Amino acid sequence: MPITEGAPVHGNPAHLLPQSWKKTVGVWLEEDTPSFDYGGFVVGDGPAEARLLAKSQGILAGVPFFDEVFKQLDCTVEWHVREGEEVGKEKKQHIATVKGPVRCVLLGERVALNTLSRCSGIATKSHSLLVLLRNAGYKNTLAGTRKTTPGFRVVEKYGMLIGGCDPHRQDLSAMTMLKDNHIWACGGSISTAVAAAKAAAGFAIKVEVECQTEEEADTAIKAGADVVMLDNFSPDGVRTASKSLKERWGRGKYLIEVSGGLTEENVADYVCDDIDVISSSSIHQGTKHVDFSLKVIPMQKGTDGKKGNGESADT
Repeated sequence: MPITEGAPVHGNPAHLLPQSWKKTVGVWLEEDTPSFDYGGFVVGDGPAEARLLAKSQGILAGVPFFDEVFKQLDCTVEWHVREGEEVGKEKKQHIATVKGPVRCVLLGERVALNTLSRCSGIATKSHSLLVLLRNAGYKNTLAGTRKTTPGFRVVEKYGMLIGGCDPHRQDLSAMTMLKDNHIWACGGSISTAVAAAKAAAGFAIKVEVECQTEEEADTAIKAGADVVMLDNFSPDGVRTASKSLKERWGRGKYLIEVSGGLTEENVADYVCDDIDVISSSSIHQGTKHVDFSLKVIPMQKGTDGKKGNGESADT
């Protein structure tokens, strides 16, 4: 079960993943070996055991993807820590063991490590920013954005979840987000854009409007928006606008989101009780990876020229 605050605690986070992600793992493996596996030819398919080592500190995330890489290569993975735990406090911490044909272990090594490193880096940064906000007195939601990597979104969104953050929109179908370009394309009318969105999406899909001013937020709420985003406001502007909006329109019928250039360096300045959601792409864009390595355990040779497992030395 996850350890980080805010991560899903009512079940296995891996059960959130769509069935299609397993096919994606297969695509990764095909991309990495498009023709001959020369290294695999060299080492053969004798049994091997490899240790997954955490070489830098961070939150472990991406276990399902790591497991699936090796499952598709007829290998097994035994984890010695749980997803969501902090790893790497001790130098080269042994966190998992991979077993299988040696060529298959090496075939999956880089794909599995790259995915785990990236996902863990996002979980670590998400958790770090969430802790910073909690220490600053913020009690509501920290979310990511849709500024994710094409083809890799499910991994990045999963990392946010394990780090304790709301992944926000998964895709364009998950919510109707009316940004400035949508409004301008509707003749500049927020009311017209919201009405069209609600007519198409029905009651089940929330409508969010990106607002550049408090007046635009007023118009969006009046038109029936479920969420208003105060975009690129100053800290003082956020406090003033969010407070006056809540005083005029009350609480509970809509949410106020704040976004735009928020990072560890400035996000604490935006904290106030009237903000429902803080969203930031800094938790998944340009994040530092957690460093992992996979080391095959050398087979021991006996004095009779045979390997420790009974196989001949020249097998």
